[in-house]
Amino acid sequence: MTGRADVPVATLFEQATRGDRGALARLITVIERGGERADELADLTEAVHPAAHIVGITGAPGTGKSSLTGHLLVAFEAAGRSPAVLAIDPSSPVTGGAILGDRVRMDGLRHTAFVRSMATRGHQGGLAFAVPDALRLLACVGFDPVIVETTGVGQVEVDIATAADTTVLVVAPGWGDAVQANKAGLLEVADVLVVNKADRPGAKDTRRDLELMLDLGHISGHEALAGRRPSILMTTSTTGDGASDVRDAIDAHREQAAMSGRLDERRHRRLRLEVRGRVEKLLAERISAVLDSDSGRAWLAAREDGRMSSAAYARAVAAVVAGGSEASSPVADVRGMPSQATRA
Repeated sequence: MTGRADVPVATLFEQATRGDRGALARLITVIERGGERADELADLTEAVHPAAHIVGITGAPGTGKSSLTGHLLVAFEAAGRSPAVLAIDPSSPVTGGAILGDRVRMDGLRHTAFVRSMATRGHQGGLAFAVPDALRLLACVGFDPVIVETTGVGQVEVDIATAADTTVLVVAPGWGDAVQANKAGLLEVADVLVVNKADRPGAKDTRRDLELMLDLGHISGHEALAGRRPSILMTTSTTGDGASDVRDAIDAHREQAAMSGRLDERRHRRLRLEVRGRVEKLLAERISAVLDSDSGRAWLAAREDGRMSSAAYARAVAAVVAGGSEASSPVADVRGMPSQATRA
């Protein structure tokens, strides 16, 4: 009997394109695990050239991103769309596991969208390394828009701009989010600004702060980078008020970006960054292999007892990674360095 892990990727992909959500979930697991099966799936999805709108939802923890995203799903479905969500959750630094609480908040709403949680597994910027492949897969099987909701891990959250066609920044009153967003550079990448929890005191003040920061765009650099002034919307995630306005703003941004050519530019930049990430991953794996080799351990020993400098150690490893010949001695390229005994 064929095991579940032995089902060909091409078969699962065909099943997913016919609406089999179980096959789709298994394919995302394949992406998360990486390896040859993930590469095979990437070849299949990249041949399709999906044109789904990728929407990024970002903001600090506690701003109500997940609840707002759930209401956005309802709003998109009401407009006859087929949305999906990839919710990125932070991983435990000890176990590597994740709470995946975003999905819990969205499941309380009446929608039929596909929602999948994915752990960051230590990837900086709040985005799992597998996110680009997962987003492409969701687009290939017919979902549009595809929403990626990030962890809200702080100032490095600007990574979301590289994965999305439209970036929605969510802030909330009373948290100082407007100021923090400006400090983090998030206003420079936001296409739509949302003041969530608008029923709370201070919501209007938060909107005013955002307006002021946008007015100072010539100082912050936002005006030059974005090319347009993002809209600021008020929402209440507990009731869903304003979610349809956010949906309309997202659609309007896509149309404007497509007409101006910014959408193509952003997608070209995203492809370049994705390829660069893959190359860096391959290089990192090769570097680890060299460090763990006999030569690598010998160079480390030479570095520890003072016969080799860190720079020479790095050059030796780089030479092997680049395809050059290994040094004949672990102390090669260490001319003139005093020995440990001499230093003593």
